[in-house]
Amino acid sequence: MSAGTSRRRGRSKRLDIAENPDTEKPPVWPGVSGGRMAPLSPHEIEQVNEAVLSLLETLGLSQAIPSMIDLVTAAGGTYTDDKRLLFPRDLVLKTITEARRDVVLYGQKDGLEIDLSGSRVHMSSGGGAPGVFDLETGAYRDGTLRDLYDAARLCDAMENIHHFSRSIIARDVHDNLSLDLNTAYACLAGTSKHVSISITEPEYVESIAQLCYQIAGGEEAFRAKPFLTVMVCHVVPPMRFAEEALETLELAIKAGFPVQLISAGQAGATSPATIAGSLTQAIAETLAGLVFARLVDPNVAAIFGPKPLVADLRTGSMCGGGGEQAILMGAAAQMGRFYDLPTTSIAGITDAKTHDAQYGAEKCLAVSMAAHAGSNLVTQACGMQSSLLGVSHSAYVIDNDMLGNILRTIRGVEVTAENIGAEVIAEVCKGEGHYLGHMHTFSRMKSDYFYPHLGDRRTPTDWEEDGSKSIGETAREKTRDLLNSHFPGHITDATDIAVRENFNILLTRQNMGREG
Repeated sequence: MSAGTSRRRGRSKRLDIAENPDTEKPPVWPGVSGGRMAPLSPHEIEQVNEAVLSLLETLGLSQAIPSMIDLVTAAGGTYTDDKRLLFPRDLVLKTITEARRDVVLYGQKDGLEIDLSGSRVHMSSGGGAPGVFDLETGAYRDGTLRDLYDAARLCDAMENIHHFSRSIIARDVHDNLSLDLNTAYACLAGTSKHVSISITEPEYVESIAQLCYQIAGGEEAFRAKPFLTVMVCHVVPPMRFAEEALETLELAIKAGFPVQLISAGQAGATSPATIAGSLTQAIAETLAGLVFARLVDPNVAAIFGPKPLVADLRTGSMCGGGGEQAILMGAAAQMGRFYDLPTTSIAGITDAKTHDAQYGAEKCLAVSMAAHAGSNLVTQACGMQSSLLGVSHSAYVIDNDMLGNILRTIRGVEVTAENIGAEVIAEVCKGEGHYLGHMHTFSRMKSDYFYPHLGDRRTPTDWEEDGSKSIGETAREKTRDLLNSHFPGHITDATDIAVRENFNILLTRQNMGREG
């Protein structure tokens, strides 16, 4: 049989497969297992762990709030004359042992669950940027509530972005309570995927809880399947608690929210300049928060979030795009796997201001390291530019391809007798001499290969004839199309109207593609 005949048969088989997509498994999926990369040796892990336990037991942290002091000292801790709260080794180890491993983050619709157990990897937005790079002009400007809603809508449409973490601070909302409420609603209306936000003041927790209870159809329904996590930076490094943040943490846990426990010291400024020292301090600070969270509620859905950052020591400015940040996040994720805790990492913080080579190299390096080390939730993995100072809406569309490719590398080689295909090799070598028309090839086209939406694989001639567009230009076109057409409707009109009767929602129904 000729190669031409084989190709014609191949096209026929390809059409058959395309007509029966249900027979094909996807090449990537939420929760593909990572954890194979190990930046730390077993001995190094033990050294870090021992230093963490020693710091917590002998140095402890300052500025603990009264309720924390009461809970920790009742559990065996010590409050010293110089007002530092010490965490005994046995208490910390008990906390790690008994912490929940079965944390699931729910969406507002079934089928969007994020299982944070084991080394399952999921990709998330993030940032809290004060500005955006305008879709039309590329100019940097203040972010708005509409920008935040648009970011959520875009992430809702991206299959490789599994979770939406509030990425933009709405600079057009000036009252803090209104900012928190409208941030929550813009995120929850923009995507049915799980959402994470911060809360500015402890007294605002109740309002955010009531908003979520109403959307869920009641407090009991929300507590059963909470679709919003509260992110809490409970420390002001080095080794010092943030008092209002601790109050927010305590109230959020009691209201039924999952919580992210975050330490984000900056190497050379608020944590040691060495990668090992910065890592150790972040782990200690995060575990201190976990001890408190579990003393508030032993069943808390707590996510371990050591997220140390790196500074350019020449200027003191944060720089998230270097190899130091990438390896630091890989090591932090590995420590999360060592403790077997649901773990979140920060990666993808490019210092680039546009969609150039620096942008792609820095993002891919950091996200890959955290993901391959087994971080369960990689935040800031998409959309961010300029060291977290700005969001690019079209970057979500570009990064969706990058994340799909990274997830495919995490999936790995999958060596089995069937995948090796020795019989297929023998059959081809004794027959047609190529694999183009073989069913083994066509049966793996969709299940084994990730095909990018924007990545250009055409010939130079075809690319030039189509206008020689950069990936940024192509992404902007796709982003415009999505923002003109994708208006999620998981929050019903009746619920939306009822929410507006109880809360001062600034995002208009017209902004949400609704009438009235």
